[in-house]
Amino acid sequence: MRKLPPLRSLQAFEAVARHRSFKDAANELNVTPTALSHQIRTLEQACGRPLFARRPRPIRLTDAGQLLYPALRSGFDSFADALCTVAGMGSTMALRITSPNAFASRWLVPRLSLWHESHRDIALRIIGTDAVLDLAAGAADVAIRYAHSPPNGLVCTEIARDAFYAVANPHLVGIEQPRPFAALDLLRFPLIHYEWTNGDPEAPSWPRWFSASGVPVSAFTSLRRTRDLSFREELHAIDAVLAGQGVALCSDVVLERELLSGALVKVHPFALPGYGFYVAHLAEHARSSAVRAFVEWVISARRT
Repeated sequence: MRKLPPLRSLQAFEAVARHRSFKDAANELNVTPTALSHQIRTLEQACGRPLFARRPRPIRLTDAGQLLYPALRSGFDSFADALCTVAGMGSTMALRITSPNAFASRWLVPRLSLWHESHRDIALRIIGTDAVLDLAAGAADVAIRYAHSPPNGLVCTEIARDAFYAVANPHLVGIEQPRPFAALDLLRFPLIHYEWTNGDPEAPSWPRWFSASGVPVSAFTSLRRTRDLSFREELHAIDAVLAGQGVALCSDVVLERELLSGALVKVHPFALPGYGFYVAHLAEHARSSAVRAFVEWVISARRT
């Protein structure tokens, strides 16, 4: 731990040494000359030697004072420069947005050009991660949280709630298909699975989907499992279904554009309920205007 004399005494010494005048230094620091003299004596006691030769006038620095003054002058100049830099950071630093990987890749990133068209003065830094970053610790400014209910301790707005449909590349299931498949018919195709990082036992999965659709568990034999594809990352499963490698259960919000464009099609009308997408932030944020602008934008972007 640093052992330093009171900051006021250091500030008093630097001002007197710079002005070579107790009166001028007192005026700058808005204290009386008597108070200033007391602060200098406190510092001299800490140093164990005088810092000014007060007689004859004008005052001058002792050898100890001449050694101390340049270090303090440089230090206070550095403090001032750093404070100016920090004060200007609010308008120049990118607003950090943390989001689940799949939502960031498939929903948020494709819409960023819309943000830049209307908010050229606010840069964004997108942090795609399925980990929950701590906003209170400063890990990010705004979070897109994917949860059953609004996260505690944050100001939250629900921007969407998804459902999980069986989807496929139309070339895999046949573009000419006039109507959706029966649930049992989907077992003709490789099924694509992926892990849920939050470990939710109620998370959408093929066993839950088929069970709710009336397909018996016995349909999932070891033989058919060899045809399936399994991934750790949701994004890899999405890549596989887009490439026509199987049928996957996917969020209709995350793959909104792919479903609208026809790159993917729903092959059955039944869907499992998903979660809510919440845009969340701390109630008191140093860049509240930028945070508010992003929240309003992401809500409006979801409606278009």
